[in-house]
Amino acid sequence: MPKGPKGQKRPADGIGNAVRVMQIATGEIAEDAPETGKEYARKGGLVGGPKRAAKLSKKRRAEIASNAAQARWRKSR
Repeated sequence: MPKGPKGQKRPADGIGNAVRVMQIATGEIAEDAPETGKEYARKGGLVGGPKRAAKLSKKRRAEIASNAAQARWRKSR
C-alpha cells in the first residue's frame, strides 16, 4: 500500500481513494494536512540558528559575517 509523506497509509486504488475523499468531505474523518516544508524548515531554523551562533567564537562569527557581506556586494555589481 502506498505511503504518504509522513508514512500514513493511503488507498492504493481509485475507488478507495474516492471513498476517503467522500469521508473527508462529509466530516466522517478529519483530513490530516501535512505541514508544508517551508514551515517545517523555519521551525528548525528558529532553534538551530541561535544554538549554532552560541557555539561559534566571536572571531569566527565576524569571519562569517564578513564573507556574507562580500558575497552580497559581489551580487549587486
